[in-house]
Amino acid sequence: MNLIQAFKLAGRSIVGSKMRSFLTMLGMIIGVMSVITLLGLMQGVTNYIVSTFADLGTNTISVTITNTDTRRVDVDDVYDFVKENSAVFQAVTPQVSGMYTVKNGTESSTSTVAGVGEDYITISSLELASGRFIQYADIKNRYQGCVIGTYIADELYDGNVNPGDTLKINGQVYTIIGILTEQADSTQSSTDDRIYIPYSNAVRLARSSNISSYTFTTIDTDYVDAGKELLDNYLYSIMKNEELYSISTMAELLDTVNEMTGMLGSILGGIAGISLLVAGIGIMNIMLVSVVERTKEIGIRKSLGAKKRDIMRQFVIEAGTISTIGGIIGIILGWIATVTLGNAFGLEAQPTTGSIILAFGVSAGIGIGFGYMPANKAAKLNPIDALRSE
Repeated sequence: MNLIQAFKLAGRSIVGSKMRSFLTMLGMIIGVMSVITLLGLMQGVTNYIVSTFADLGTNTISVTITNTDTRRVDVDDVYDFVKENSAVFQAVTPQVSGMYTVKNGTESSTSTVAGVGEDYITISSLELASGRFIQYADIKNRYQGCVIGTYIADELYDGNVNPGDTLKINGQVYTIIGILTEQADSTQSSTDDRIYIPYSNAVRLARSSNISSYTFTTIDTDYVDAGKELLDNYLYSIMKNEELYSISTMAELLDTVNEMTGMLGSILGGIAGISLLVAGIGIMNIMLVSVVERTKEIGIRKSLGAKKRDIMRQFVIEAGTISTIGGIIGIILGWIATVTLGNAFGLEAQPTTGSIILAFGVSAGIGIGFGYMPANKAAKLNPIDALRSE
């Protein structure tokens, strides 16, 4: 018996027991669909995180400093350092943040107020809907001007706000000089729930003379490592202790995130893959039942000259066909589920080529692997005993 005949016999057996074949396939369909959907959604989440980091800039370097009474980094010295290394660094901004009560008349909110430099808008890729951002003169003169997010505009002004209007931050009157473009649906605690003021004012507002956070940008991502090394040497020359400062790059954070999402994807894929194992056991169970039901058929075929390998081939191909068909249906449903759920969660999710190949290969392999034992049992049947069975 050649392969074509074996596939024809497998097809007739599957069609002859449609409901049983479908129920056998169902476990494989669910397993494959789960694997493809979960891995596809995880890839969508990874892509979203990567794009978010890209918006923040992969050429950024974040520095946190613990100033002491005897060792401290002065903000003016930091700016001078950047100018001296302009072949590597593009810009720098100090950051001084805190939560404060913000008021406009009787309306009030508790929001994040961040003191930043004039380059912060470029470093953070912010866009203005109206007005202007903080300038060097504002910082130098400690001008009480602020730039607000859309959540503040909606919460305190019902969306009707213009540059020149005022608000109070911790009791101090500030003039609104700019309104930012919406970034996060104007929700509370999001990037739209922010107020930016000159860092010189933020230091006074925080009643502290220390600035502990800086964000640097290099002229290109290729200069990030060089920039990190320059900063390390510069800060160590002042602080004399590596534990008093930390330097992190967006590229390093991105690598860490990719490792974490990759690990999570593998775990989720493994959990979903358990259903494939269960489906394989189901196929083996059904094929064992099929061997019992078709004992007389096997006996007749053996008496007519069918060899052991022919019987084995027939049942292995039948099990493999059932699992493969289930795998193909699972791939199609997994594709649909991935795209549908991705759109529902606002993700650009697509099944990965690797997950499709993996799911299909595993489904076919499980069918053949778990079909081997029933096939071997059928092949070993004694023809005389098989013909006597009822």
